[in-house]
Amino acid sequence: MHISCGKCEYYFVTHDRSRPWGCRKFGFKSTKLPSQEVKQTTGMNCAYYMKKNFDKTSERDRHGS
Repeated sequence: MHISCGKCEYYFVTHDRSRPWGCRKFGFKSTKLPSQEVKQTTGMNCAYYMKKNFDKTSERDRHGS
């Protein structure tokens, strides 16, 4: 199974040049995407991947602006 960190609830961008990506569930920042780091470290795919719930309406539409 291919895991796309960008679609995961726990993925975040750190804005730290030395460790630009992170995982809130595992609590780390890395030079690699979190799913790659987990796979390399454990030999398994990420067990905590949770697909984000993308709302199709924009913030503007919800507030009527």
